[in-house]
Order: sequence, then structure tokens, then C-alpha cells
Amino acid sequence: MLPSLFVSHGAPTLPFDEIPARAFLRGLGATLEKPRGIVIATAHWETASPAVAKVAVNGTIHDFQGFPQALYALRYPAPGDAALSDKVAALTGATIDTARGLDHCAWVPLLLMYPAHDIAVVQIAVQPHLGVAHHIALGRMLAPLRDEGVLVMGSGSFIHNLRHLDRRDPDAPEPDWSRDFASWMDAVIRARDDDALIHYRERAPFAREAHPEDEHLLPLFVAYGAGGAATRLHDSHVYGSLRMDAYRFA
Repeated sequence: MLPSLFVSHGAPTLPFDEIPARAFLRGLGATLEKPRGIVIATAHWETASPAVAKVAVNGTIHDFQGFPQALYALRYPAPGDAALSDKVAALTGATIDTARGLDHCAWVPLLLMYPAHDIAVVQIAVQPHLGVAHHIALGRMLAPLRDEGVLVMGSGSFIHNLRHLDRRDPDAPEPDWSRDFASWMDAVIRARDDDALIHYRERAPFAREAHPEDEHLLPLFVAYGAGGAATRLHDSHVYGSLRMDAYRFA
């Protein structure tokens, strides 16, 4: 049975950036049994209720501005899987979107993990107004897919506050508040403390500095709900406080 995974997607330029997170993601796919399909929840697709993409071939959405032209030339035309999309809809009650492509929250890490784009990818949305418990439950609904050779993933950012980044220096030191939040989160994730995670905004130190809004952390809770015991596979930071942590859930 495949684990579920959470990865931090970082800046759109991650495929070109010489940072530890890129090297980690490049090697991650080879550590896993090749999945027959990937279901990925991303921070960049927000809907009012659960939604799943159902396409023959995934389009590549360049949902950013002001980056080098080489980034806009990248494509990740992974196939879709109509039967898998229908299964996700049946498990979760999600509506089906027949036009949605892969946003950079999905295709950037997948390009590094599986550059051959020969694995079917089905993207699902997050619902920020429904909170953490909803996304843990969503992950639990998807858990049976793991027995069928499907990799359930979440892609977001372990810490995501663009106003606090030191954009001049990718090697800027990490501030204390970022380390404190990451340490608290790591402890409760490993402890499988659902209640603490559901109330992280009230209980975690510097939660609002780390995440002014929830959307970039919600994919973590989908992966957490879909799996079991947690292992932190990677932790690093860039531009000071953009945390790039990744987790495997057995």
C-alpha cells in the first residue's frame, strides 16, 4: 500500500532553483513504488464544496506573473483518469470539473518527482471556509485509494506568508517565529493529535504569522487524514520563512 504525502511547492521557480527542496523532490519519486495514479489536493484551487478534475490530458496552468519566460514554457501534460476521477467523486461527493488543468501547486512538485509525466494525475480542490476538520475527513474518504495503488498527495506550504519573506536573499536566516511554529506543528503531526491540529490557529505559536489564511496548509490535512503514522521526510526554508517541509503518512 502506498503512503500519502504532503509536499511544499515553494516558489514557481523551484524547477530552476538550486535549493535543498528541489534536490529532495527530484529524488522522492524513486523512493516510492510507482503509483498507478495520483490524486493531489492543491492550495491553488479553492471551491465552495469538494471538486475533482476529470480530463483526458491535464493542461498546465501558469498561475503567476512576473517570472522568467523559461518558466512559462514548462508543461506537464500528465494524462487524466476518468475512472479515478469518478471514484474520487463517489468517495467524497465532489462535483466534477471537466476543464480544470494543473496549477503550479501540482505540476511544479510533480515535474520534479515524475518528470516523464506518464502517471495519471487527478487534482482536487480545497475549501478554505470549511476548516481543518473537513480536510482531515476528506483525506479519510480518499484513504481506500491507497490500497488500489493510488498516491494521495497534498501540495501547499508548511509556512506561507509572502509579506514576511526576504525576497532579496534565498539564504536569509529563518526567524524564530517560523522555527517555533514549525516545531509545534511537527510535534502534533507526529503525535496524530487531531484536536490540536483542528485548533492550530488558536494553539500553535505564531499561527497567524505563519499562515494569514489557511489555504496553503489545508493540503497537509488531506494527506494526514488519508494516512497514518507520520515521518518528516524533509525540512528546509528559503527566503527566511518559506518552509519547504514534507511528510509521509504510512
